[in-house]
Amino acid sequence: MSFKYDKNNKYHRLGKNALIVVVSLTVFVLAWWVVSILAHSTVIPTPIKTFDALISFLQDGYLGISAGRYISASLTLFLKGFLLAFVLAVPLGLILGFSKSLNTFVTPIIEVLRPIAPMAWAPVFIYGISYDTGPMLVVFIGIFFPLLTNVIFGVKKIDPSLVDAALTLGASKFHLFTKVMAPSAIPYIMNGIKVGLGVGWMCIVAAEMYNPRGFGVGYCISDMCFNGLWPSTFAMLIIIAALGILTTSLAEYLQKYVSKRMGVE
Repeated sequence: MSFKYDKNNKYHRLGKNALIVVVSLTVFVLAWWVVSILAHSTVIPTPIKTFDALISFLQDGYLGISAGRYISASLTLFLKGFLLAFVLAVPLGLILGFSKSLNTFVTPIIEVLRPIAPMAWAPVFIYGISYDTGPMLVVFIGIFFPLLTNVIFGVKKIDPSLVDAALTLGASKFHLFTKVMAPSAIPYIMNGIKVGLGVGWMCIVAAEMYNPRGFGVGYCISDMCFNGLWPSTFAMLIIIAALGILTTSLAEYLQKYVSKRMGVE
């Protein structure tokens, strides 16, 4: 039995994509190295100095506090903000998508608040409410509106024939809402979660920079910049990028998994 080479083979595609990623990152590091040398500035450290600072931070922490505590503090606030947004945005989005009159009443309020950048709320939440819960509320705002608008859109995009069929079979409004509209909106909910998580992670890092009594990766990088610790600052940027990629990748995986289970993909 002979083996026929297939360039569309799954493993071939994975290998090709992995090679492209490696080459891309190599080019990026080389470009970074060249810029750091040509700039003759301590603000842009070389990749080697940054890597050494990264290892030092992971091993020894910063200001006597371990790296794990900084990271876990940010992730905890991020998760709380996400859960609060999810608990409020999903039911509200389903209701607004289901009820045209209520949607008409609430939409002007949403359209007034939605364009306000989440970080514009940071001083209000942090200085006006609480140093501890302020960053969490910024994350909540950052995730709430993308998730809400996706849920509303999902309910409105439901095939009218499904609704007509349910009503013909004698479904009540409650059963129409719980058995038809809510399940049909799940792919849009997952897409809203994916978008919201990406925005939320940027929000938590930026909000912690505002917080004079903060305790997280955002506060850590802000303090390092203030003290001129540029290799450590760039090391923190790498950690923030890694955590952001992890967050969005998890959301993308969940979206594909749920969509596949529902037969959407």
